[in-house]
Amino acid sequence: MTKRELTCIACPIGCQITVSLDDNGEVLDVTGNTCKRGDAYARSECTFPTRSLTSTIKLEGGREPVVPVKSSGPIPKGMMFDCMKEINAAFVKAPVKIGDTAIKNILDTGVDIVVTNNAE
Repeated sequence: MTKRELTCIACPIGCQITVSLDDNGEVLDVTGNTCKRGDAYARSECTFPTRSLTSTIKLEGGREPVVPVKSSGPIPKGMMFDCMKEINAAFVKAPVKIGDTAIKNILDTGVDIVVTNNAE
């Protein structure tokens, strides 16, 4: 059995959580959380961690060279660098507006990369 110590990010309290894992990496116990969200966060973080991705993408024909983008949902943590390679190789054509899809279903994750600012 192993234990992982986490600082919860599910709410502003920032509880110090301890997660007990069996030899197969399955969660046995979660302690230290003060709400249900902390329990869910700890279980997810130990079994299938995900992250939101924010970056910029090249803007062709615009006033600025890049426009900010973000993932429309969480992406598996282990795929972040590969997703960034895709974003760095891609571009959008001006004009774009907030919410436009820059990359659909990046690396078959089911998550789109969307524009977060208007650009002429």
